[in-house]
Amino acid sequence: MAARSGNTPMVIKRITVVEEGGHHGGAWKVAYADFVTAMMAFFLLMWLLNATTEKQREGLADYFNPTIVRTLSGQGGEGVDQGDGTGQPSDDASAAQEDPMTALSNHVQNELQGIGAESMQMQNILRHVVTRVTDEGLVIELGDLVGEPLFKEDTFEPTKVLDQLTGIVARVISRTRNQVAVAGHVRSYPAMLAKSPVWDLSNQRADTVRGLLEGNGLSTQRIQRVSGYADRRSQPADPAAPTNNRIEVILLK
Repeated sequence: MAARSGNTPMVIKRITVVEEGGHHGGAWKVAYADFVTAMMAFFLLMWLLNATTEKQREGLADYFNPTIVRTLSGQGGEGVDQGDGTGQPSDDASAAQEDPMTALSNHVQNELQGIGAESMQMQNILRHVVTRVTDEGLVIELGDLVGEPLFKEDTFEPTKVLDQLTGIVARVISRTRNQVAVAGHVRSYPAMLAKSPVWDLSNQRADTVRGLLEGNGLSTQRIQRVSGYADRRSQPADPAAPTNNRIEVILLK
């Protein structure tokens, strides 16, 4: 072996070890978790929008923006008194006193929404229900849906859906103190019929619902009026449409 010259330079190699997947901080994990949570919330929102009706969505909105309902008797509409748990009405309750029917409407909507949350079957049944406040009072409208009538065709014999629906309505309005009116409406029939059934049918259907409500626990003393309006308040665009078959249960002012 040849001897190393004293002038030969020494070469030193420094080896740098690169650690794959080393620690880069935990901020990305937090960001990823936020992203996954946001996506879950987004898909849940999409599902709710697709699986609920407009009224049910309003009920969900009301649930996340709760108000305390207090309706005083002796000032028109009578409803359910609900304080703030201290024996004194809250600010929201005081405001509700100025508009008893709005307070009553909120109460009924919340009750219906709570029942709808019990099962998918209840949600489907409540698709037949629309509520609105009128000069007469709070109207709870029970209407036919396409393929889901409340009465057997051209009769006043209730379907199973109406039996269940009147049970729900009786359950809700039994927690109020307003007097009740029941009004029947039917679709128009062809003018060439020798005898139009609209007057008899609307009266008979209204009376059938009265009987179902009373059979489900509503006091007979609360029923003040049972009326049939035939086809006189049908939709102008299509008076013969099945959706004109409806019953109004009115909580009177």
